[in-house]
Order: sequence, then C-alpha cells, then structure tokens
Amino acid sequence: MISKTILRLALFIIYTPVILSAQPKVIVAAAADLKPALDSIVAVYKARNGVTDIEIIYGASGNLFEQISTDAPFDIFLSADMDYPNKLKEENFTISGVYRYATGQLALWSIKNDPSVEQMNTLLKPDMVKIAIANPSTAPYGSRAVESMKYYKVYDKVVNKLVYGENIAQTGQFVSSGAADIGIIALSMARSPAMKKAGGSYWVIPETSHDPLVQGCVLLKHAAGSGEAKNLFDFFASEKAKAIFGFFGYIQKG
Repeated sequence: MISKTILRLALFIIYTPVILSAQPKVIVAAAADLKPALDSIVAVYKARNGVTDIEIIYGASGNLFEQISTDAPFDIFLSADMDYPNKLKEENFTISGVYRYATGQLALWSIKNDPSVEQMNTLLKPDMVKIAIANPSTAPYGSRAVESMKYYKVYDKVVNKLVYGENIAQTGQFVSSGAADIGIIALSMARSPAMKKAGGSYWVIPETSHDPLVQGCVLLKHAAGSGEAKNLFDFFASEKAKAIFGFFGYIQKG
C-alpha cells in the first residue's frame, strides 16, 4: 500500500510545474474610446507572444481613476487624457512614468444626416431632437465635446437636447441604435467596423475647437513584479501599436 507521504510527494511533483508556469492575469483599465484600437493591439500582442490571459476593462477615464484610487487590481491604465495618469503618479499609484501614446479626435456622427454638409450646424437642424455626448464630468471626450460646441456657438442652443452616455462607448451606442439622432463621439469609434455597419456618416471636428485630447498610460503598482504587464505596457510604444492607433484616427504626437 502506498503511504500517504509518498502519495503527497507524487501529487506535488505532478502539479507543481503547472502552478509554477502559470502566469497571473494582466488586467488593463482603458478609456472606452480605445476599444476598437486596443482590442486589435492586444490581439496582435497575444499572437506574437503566445499570451492569452489579458483582460481589458473599458469605461470612462474618471470612473476608472476612482477605482484605481481605491486599489482596484488593475495593472495598466490607458486614459483618454493626461490628467488622470498624472494624478495617479503624484499619489504613488504607479511604477512608471506617464507615456503619451496618442492624441484622440472628435467626430460628429449621425445616421439621419451627413454632418460633413453643415458640419457643427447640423446640431441645429429641427430633426436633431436628441444629441448624445459622453458625460463631461467623467469622460474627457465629453468635456471636449462641450468645448467644441461652445467654440462654434451652438451649445446654448442645443443644451436642452443633450443626452449623456456614461462613457464614449455608450454614447456611440445611443446614436448607432437610433436612441439619439446625432452624437459627438471619438473618431476611433466612427472608424470602427460596428459603426460602419450601422451605415452612418461623420465629420471630423477640427482640433482647434477644443483642448487637445492627449492620452496617456501608466503601469500601476499592482503590476509590480509582473513581467507580462511590463511587456504589454512597452508594446503600446511599438511601431505596430502606433500603426493600429493611426488606422483608427489617433494622431501620434505629444
């Protein structure tokens, strides 16, 4: 009869290699505007490195910031602005500098009208009853949308028509589903396969109408000791990642 000691030793030998080789999951918190581009970038990273255990959680940058500030177990944070990553660095939640990975752009998108014809004045058309933007208090794309509308002197005329998405992804869903007549969304979303399938049209809102959407990312303290998190973070600065960001309308500049 095999003794209990020998049996335990056998089980340890069988299972220990599996335990030792297992890599912890890398959890990425990312601004919702990034979904089309970041899904593609992470897919390329996984294919090149044989990694499978990466989870991306999308949301409004402000909401993600609050979660990180209360010790949510995220390894990497990609924000839609520089302010939130800089605050996290100041408060010692990071183990890296703040990397400027791209500058985003706004787009006016609608199924009902082609915004390239009357541009921002499209918002003043009588059939534009509901205008979707992201929540300006938590989503940088929402606050920039307000700045742009004020620049074109249409904000006061349409403020009562505004409907607010929790983040820019939900804002895009409002207009693609017909729940809103038009929306100010991220250009990356306007170029996504899902929005193209919806059949709408868009106009790129000039950067001169709002503060730049310079976007930054940081490696968070939860990632300390995780080589995989560091490798993925570094990959965001690779030429391949930059090319994908560019395809979805992000500008590669500071």
